[in-house]
Amino acid sequence: MKTKIFLILLMFTAFTSYAQQDAQFTQYMYNTININPAYAGSRGALSIFAMHRTQWVGLDGAPVTNVASINTPLNNNNLGLGISFINDKIGPTNENTISADFSYTIQTSETFKLSFGIKGTANLFNLDISKLNPVDAYPVDQSIQNIDNKFSPNIGTGVYLHSDKAYVGFSIPNFIESDRYDNNEVAIFKEKINYYLIAGYIFDLNRTIKFKPAVLSKFIEGAPLQVDISGNFMFNEKFVVGIAYRWSAALSAMVGFQISDGMYIGYGYDRETTRLNNYNSGSHEFFLRYEIFKNNGKIITPRFF
Repeated sequence: MKTKIFLILLMFTAFTSYAQQDAQFTQYMYNTININPAYAGSRGALSIFAMHRTQWVGLDGAPVTNVASINTPLNNNNLGLGISFINDKIGPTNENTISADFSYTIQTSETFKLSFGIKGTANLFNLDISKLNPVDAYPVDQSIQNIDNKFSPNIGTGVYLHSDKAYVGFSIPNFIESDRYDNNEVAIFKEKINYYLIAGYIFDLNRTIKFKPAVLSKFIEGAPLQVDISGNFMFNEKFVVGIAYRWSAALSAMVGFQISDGMYIGYGYDRETTRLNNYNSGSHEFFLRYEIFKNNGKIITPRFF
C-alpha cells in the first residue's frame, strides 16, 4: 500500500511538472542513435540493436522501456540511414515512438570525421486513467480522460565528431514542444526540448586493456541538469566491465561480452542514491547488438562505442 501511494504521487508530479521526458539509459554509449541522428552509419556496418530496461523494480507502474534500431552506411559513400522504435510504459501511460535518421559525413582530417544528422519522429501517446486510482485515498480528477494513440510528429538534428579513439556530439532530438495531454487548454503533460552533449575517449593502457571514460549531459528547460559519467575497461577485445554515476540520482555497474566479431551483449544495473532507493530494488538493462561487417564479415578491431 505504501508503495502504491508513493507511485501515485510520483505519477502526478511527473504530469504536472515537466520532469518526465525522454527515456533514460545507463548504457547510452551503445544506444547513441536514439538521441543523435548523426550517429547513423558511423560504425561502418549494418548495426542491429535491441534493449530492454526495467526501472525501479518493485515499484508498481515504474518505467519499462523497449528499444529496437537498425542503422547502416549507404553504398560506401558518406550517407547513413537509421530506423528506431521505442516503447515506453510508465504507470498509466504508454508511448510508442518511431524515428527515421539520416546522416551525412565528411572527412575533416586523417583520423576524424564529422557527421551531420536529421531525425524525423512519430509519437503515439496513450493514457489509461483506470491505472491512476489504485487506492481510494487519492481519487483521480474526473476531468482527466483516456487518450488513445494521440499522434505527435517531431523533427530533430545532431552533429557527431568521431575517430577510432574519440567522439563528441551535440543533438536536439525533438524541436517541437508537444502537449501529450491537454486539459481545458492547460498542458498537464508536455514534451519539452531536450539538449544532449556526449563525449568519450579510449586510452590504450597496454596491449590487452583499454579504458574509455564517457559523459552524457542532458539539459531540459525547467529541470535540473542531468550528467551521466561512466568508465569502462575492455580486456582482450572481448570482455567489458565498468561503472557509471548519474549525478545526484544513481550509481551503476555494467558488463559486456563480444561473443563473436558481429555480436555483443551487455547488462547494466542501477541503484538509486536518492530517497527513491527505499521503494525499489534497482533497475536492470539488457541489450544485444548484431552487426554485419564488410571485409568478408570480419572486423579487425571491435569498436568500443
